[in-house]
Amino acid sequence: MLYFALWFIYKTNKPDPDVKNQEERAFSHEPCIFVLWHGQHFLSPFFIPNDKKFTALVSKSADAEINARILKIAGHDVVRGSGGRVREATHEKGGVSATLALKNKLKAGENVAVIADVSKSEPRHSGRGVVSLAKISGRPIVPLAMATSRFKVVEKSWDKTTINKPFGRAGARVGDPIFVPSDCSADELDTYRKKVDDELNRVTIEAYRVVGHSE
Repeated sequence: MLYFALWFIYKTNKPDPDVKNQEERAFSHEPCIFVLWHGQHFLSPFFIPNDKKFTALVSKSADAEINARILKIAGHDVVRGSGGRVREATHEKGGVSATLALKNKLKAGENVAVIADVSKSEPRHSGRGVVSLAKISGRPIVPLAMATSRFKVVEKSWDKTTINKPFGRAGARVGDPIFVPSDCSADELDTYRKKVDDELNRVTIEAYRVVGHSE
């Protein structure tokens, strides 16, 4: 039911005239690592054209089970694990195995999608998992943001979750690709992580601007 509700919301929002250009921009560097912010990602499965699929990293938590099922119904693949933070011992969390699974997907020519910020941590502050995946895979990070002109912000949520509403306008913006060198140091990883934050914030603001809001 939730899948069809999201599909209905997506279909009843008039798309920004530039949506086709944004789709082409999104897939100009594939296979790539799409990144989105927590609470701003609900319509992302529907932005992807029918002939394009991705594998999404979804937490192993019970709360994330709904997200995983929606993605699968939409025709996308799912890897379960915790990939936001880099830990010394993440086998029990699924972090190492999830990262390797995503790396293999990219090696096979498939796109992947990751929520950049770490759940229940600082919102809109990406973890090292995304840049680490880009480093070991050699594939670019592509920031992606979607917005609708009608929405409800859940103010009490840690990430200010945004619930999209139907019968408005929809906009999507795709950021510049970010390549992480395979030989970059730990300190340099933080520099690239900051680049991800800045570019993802920029396209999020731009996505809201095109539907008539200042995000």
